[in-house]
Parts: sequence; C-alpha cells; structure tokens
Amino acid sequence: MLPSFKDRLQAVNPEFETFESLQTLQVNLGNLCNLHCSHCHVDASSRGTEIMGTDVIDQIARFLARHPNLTLDITGGCPEMNPHFRYLVEQTERLSRQRMLRSNLAIMVEPGFEWLPEFCRCHELTIVGSLPCYLEENVDQQRGGGVYRKSIQALKRLNSLGYGTEVELDLVYNPGGDFVPGSQSGLELAYKEALGKCHGIAFNHLFTITNAPIGRFREHLEATDTYAEYLRMLAGRFNAETAGNIMCRTLISVDWQGRIYNCDFNQALGMPITADDGSEITILELDDAGMNGKQIELAQHCYCCTAGEGSSCTGALVS
Repeated sequence: MLPSFKDRLQAVNPEFETFESLQTLQVNLGNLCNLHCSHCHVDASSRGTEIMGTDVIDQIARFLARHPNLTLDITGGCPEMNPHFRYLVEQTERLSRQRMLRSNLAIMVEPGFEWLPEFCRCHELTIVGSLPCYLEENVDQQRGGGVYRKSIQALKRLNSLGYGTEVELDLVYNPGGDFVPGSQSGLELAYKEALGKCHGIAFNHLFTITNAPIGRFREHLEATDTYAEYLRMLAGRFNAETAGNIMCRTLISVDWQGRIYNCDFNQALGMPITADDGSEITILELDDAGMNGKQIELAQHCYCCTAGEGSSCTGALVS
C-alpha cells in the first residue's frame, strides 16, 4: 500500500504541512481554452463554462490593494479568453510586486487575439509560456496539430517587443508522459540552444513542472492501466529536500467564484480551504481566515510536487 503523503511530509518536519505566509495569489479565470491538452489537470477546452466575472475580480483587486507586496499569478484555462481579462489587468495595475500571466502562447496568434502581446507589454506582465518541449512533434502530440508553429510565432512577436530581454519571459516544460522531469538547469540549456539556433528565440528561465495525476492526465493513466504505477513512481522519487519549499506553503489559489484553495491542483479536485466550522472560505474572508500555521489540504496527488527536483508553478524546488 502506498504510504500517505501527509505522513511522509510530517516525518520530514511537521511544520511543512502548515501554511507559512502568503507570497503569491494565484487567480484562475476559468476553464475556457482554445486548446485541449492531454496533460491538462483542469479539463480546460473551448466548451469551458466556468468564467470569472467582474464581481470576483473587484474583490481580488481590493484584496491586493490591502496586500501590495504579493505576486499576482494569472492562470486558467486560457486566462486571456476570459472576456474580463483586460478588466483584471487594468484593475490590478500597480497593486502587486509582479504580475505573471500563464499563457499557452498559441492564443496570441489566434484571430481576434492578436492584440495580446502589445497589451501584455504595455502593462509589463511577466509571461510564463507553456511550451512542453522544444521539438515540434512532441508539442503537437500533447497540445494539438499546429500548436508548436503558433507558439514559435508568438514567441518571436514577444521577443520583438522586448520580452526575454527587457521584460521577463519564462517557459514551462511538462513531461510528455508518466515520468518526472530531468534536470531543470540541463533542460533550460537545451531549450535555449534549440530555440535560439532554430528560431532565434530568447527567453529568461525554464520551469519544469511534473504532471499531476488528476484531470485529463489521470484519465489517460487509468485508460492505460498505469495510474497506480505512476503514483508509486512519484512516491519512490520523494525528495525530502523539496518538502519545505512546496508552493502550498506560500500560495493561495482563487477559483472563478472566489473560493480559495491551497493550490490549483486542489482546486481542480474540489478540495477548498475551509474554516473551523467546515464552511468554504472565499477571497472576501481571506484576511480573517488566520492562514498562517493553518493545516494544508494534502492528498496522494501531492507526491508530484516532491518527486525528483520537486515541482511548483515556478519550477523545480531544489537544484
């Protein structure tokens, strides 16, 4: 039987299963997306109906105004497809130390969205672009035919606007199957060499993120009868050195209705942060929730964050 992740974490240090301090507010604008990626943990697609409205965006802006030293991490789905994306960016102007936009890149060259690169540059958004490999075949296999070429086109446009030099541009690697990423530093060098040589593209950092065994990726694992094997592999690669750096100790995830979670994976699984009476907490109650020292909602999928070099929304946890 697979050991409990909670027990493994507690054995390293009981403090690691508690929230430390808020540094990043991650806002998920919904599950609407122009792609249908095989590893997607939120089952995002063009049929997505969960779309954050302006009322929740206003609540988020007010919270950030009270906490000006946070990082705002904007995600989805494809966050740019939310009809209120511009509104969020404009309402949170100068309210955060950094604003990160997680983009699938391909959206930036889709008809009707060509304005995105200039808009992002104007508002100095850090771009975190998903590019699960530097090889066209591997990207299209995960994300759909033609996505690699669209991503390269978007990256070239971003470079022309100063991204990768004057404004931060980071890329994200996801494994193409049921394995843990290799060395983040080694993969970053390979990406920079390949993209620079073949396409003249520059970027700042590469983040390696392990596929979580939930959502669409879990469906794939179950269909191939490898779900249990994948979990055992993740547990077997548990790295105690990553335990104190797991992102749920400093990050809060907000869903399209304003409910809060310890991470985007927990959000996808419907595992919200709750008050002592069991009621759900929203962004409205977050100031009064007494988060520091609060127990984190943990489960077996959390093994994906501590395997190998570790995994977070900003990549590896140890070198």
